[in-house]
Amino acid sequence: MHRRPALASLALYAALGLGAFVMLAPLAWMLLTSLKTYPEILRNPPAWLPARPQWGNYATVLGGFAYYRFFLNSVFVAVMVIAGTILTCCPAAYAFAFYETRFKGLIFGALLSTLMLPAQVTVIPLFRAFAGLGWVDTYLPLIVPAWLGGNVFGIFLLRQFFRTIPRSFLEAARIDGASEWTILWQLVVPMSRPAVLTVAVFTFLWSWNDLFNPLVYLQSESLATLPVGLLYFIARAEQLTGGSFGQVPWHLVMALAAVMVAPVVLVFVLVQRRFVESVASSGVKG
Repeated sequence: MHRRPALASLALYAALGLGAFVMLAPLAWMLLTSLKTYPEILRNPPAWLPARPQWGNYATVLGGFAYYRFFLNSVFVAVMVIAGTILTCCPAAYAFAFYETRFKGLIFGALLSTLMLPAQVTVIPLFRAFAGLGWVDTYLPLIVPAWLGGNVFGIFLLRQFFRTIPRSFLEAARIDGASEWTILWQLVVPMSRPAVLTVAVFTFLWSWNDLFNPLVYLQSESLATLPVGLLYFIARAEQLTGGSFGQVPWHLVMALAAVMVAPVVLVFVLVQRRFVESVASSGVKG
């Protein structure tokens, strides 16, 4: 009787281990490639481990590339987008979760349908609108949509979590004279910390890794974020190694990519428990 559960557990752990290997292998390859020399990355067949770790690749990247400027640009954009997302998604999710109005379901469905619209479809009209406002080559096209409730997925996730909160808590607060704004920010949001944190993490990941929008709207190199800065680095990387034109030193590119990924990994490690808790709780009540 105990053999079948043991075999099932073994199969489960084997499947999880295989999945973890598939997910971590590219990250391991990136880190190991960043410690190789240029001839080593051209070797056929390729070798996983470098003959001698080249820690100087990171010094070369940080010394010959305006990393800190691009890093601060990315941090500024990410912080502003996160703040706008939380401040606008929470009231919208609260309204969809607790207010009973006509056509609420239809409006919510129409809102969710916008998730199926690719960003490439709207880039031309949006660019023309932002150009007409004089916002091109500024951070406003990257930040303002977040302050206008543009994160539909954030609204959906928060709404699902808010609906798990008993309405009796809200009614008790109303009887005590609390306003809807007070109930939202002093009762609902504190009780939904895991979901709010998850939305913040998703927004950070999206903003930090976003290449498309900064590439479209930012024209000055001084305003570039890290993903765009990586393209600048690839275009000029041969100057750091003295190589011929078009000969990209991928070991240095991987070193820069590893530095870019480090904040993302750190954020996930710090909030993974709350992240999993929110994802598990958000599907309890539809």
